[in-house]
Amino acid sequence: MNYLNLNEEKVLPVVQELNTLLADYQLYYQKLRNFHWNIVGRNFFDLHEKFEDLYNDARIKIDEIAERILTLRYHPMSNLSSYLENSNVSETKEIVDDQHMVSALLETHGILIKQMYRVVNEAEQIEDEGTIDLIGAYIRELEKSSWMLDAWLKTTADRQRQAVTA
Repeated sequence: MNYLNLNEEKVLPVVQELNTLLADYQLYYQKLRNFHWNIVGRNFFDLHEKFEDLYNDARIKIDEIAERILTLRYHPMSNLSSYLENSNVSETKEIVDDQHMVSALLETHGILIKQMYRVVNEAEQIEDEGTIDLIGAYIRELEKSSWMLDAWLKTTADRQRQAVTA
């Protein structure tokens, strides 16, 4: 492991948190597919496309997380039973309305972001800049997607807080 300049034994907590994040992303991905397939109603076109964009992004991140675990010289979790057993994300019923779908995604985003912070915290302890950089970008992107989904849930009467200047 000399090429990474990381102590192999100290990497294990990072890998464990990455594997949990991998499991979380697998359930998130399936939730997005579920919603993409089952959306109906007036918001069908917008949400059907948005869910597809999100699951395509999640699919890429799943691969990148697994490859980061491999880069750290460990095998990633790779079967459904392990994902279900280790994920912080729960499954969602197939048939729910659009408001519940978006609310469920925002709740899942909060879970994913919390797990990403766990990964970053472990990676910081061993100065694993590769993992910190990868996950930091994911946090930024997921926060932006969350803001957009939250905006979708609001009414036109809802407004952001006013900025205060000194």
